[in-house]
Amino acid sequence: MAKRLGLVLIVGVVCGCGGSRPPPPIPWQQYSGERAYQHVEKLVGYGPRPSGSDGLGRAATYIKAQLEEYGLTVEEQVFIEQTPLGPKQFRNIVAKTRAQPSGPNRVIIIGSHYDTKFFTNITFVGANDGGSSSGALLEIARIAAEQPSLWFVFFDGEEAVRQYSDQDGLWGSKFFVEDLKGKNQLSQVKAMVLLDMIGDKNLNVTVNGSLIPQAFDASRAAGFRDYFAYGGNGMLDDHVPFMRAGIPAVDLIDFEFGSGPGLNDYWHTEKDTLDKISSRSLEIVGKTTLRLIELLQNQATGH
Repeated sequence: MAKRLGLVLIVGVVCGCGGSRPPPPIPWQQYSGERAYQHVEKLVGYGPRPSGSDGLGRAATYIKAQLEEYGLTVEEQVFIEQTPLGPKQFRNIVAKTRAQPSGPNRVIIIGSHYDTKFFTNITFVGANDGGSSSGALLEIARIAAEQPSLWFVFFDGEEAVRQYSDQDGLWGSKFFVEDLKGKNQLSQVKAMVLLDMIGDKNLNVTVNGSLIPQAFDASRAAGFRDYFAYGGNGMLDDHVPFMRAGIPAVDLIDFEFGSGPGLNDYWHTEKDTLDKISSRSLEIVGKTTLRLIELLQNQATGH
């Protein structure tokens, strides 16, 4: 999960000029919150899933099997980084649709982190923080598997091994962006959409980044505008490395995860369990994300 960040990032935004023949409509109404919830149940059943753990390995195997079942091309990025706790292995999962684009090959990335925060004093299963967004992303991938130029990325190492800083946290997304740079593929990416902590029964999603108007338009088109509020650029999460590389990006996150309105007292505690999330919340965010993908697909980019 992310944390609040006190800086302003200025990047390019998606504009509505020009464009090629649009891809086929996404059957967004077929998105099932129950299916997404079942994925979360499965992931939580593996127990804590910090980077490099057996639990994360089992989660990765499950995620890859689901993505392959949807007919996607699945790759892994396995890498080692020097962390404040010494060298650690990380594992990103990247699934790509096979449909060929009708116009310029401009990829839209939809992401989630699937690792959980490492603790020695509690059993942290991360039903909401890591689980909810990953379950939702699996269902999004199922619905949008026939679309052109979509990449579904499950980031490892979003959680800091000690404390968020420029030297700790966002390990998977930083590596992913650097890999794009090394392959000269940054220009292929049109936009990035990130989901994080989106399963709370009392849903209150903030929209952060450079695609805020588009996200609000998508939530309105899906019929869920009341669940989304302005967040600005103050959230440190896996969308930030993309924004810093000049890629338009947005983070949908509910950072009020607690026992009452405005509280966040379940975050990074043993209380982040399945009983705190709902299939309805997963449905609201999943359907909104699919509408956002459609909107971005049908817009030209200023990037």
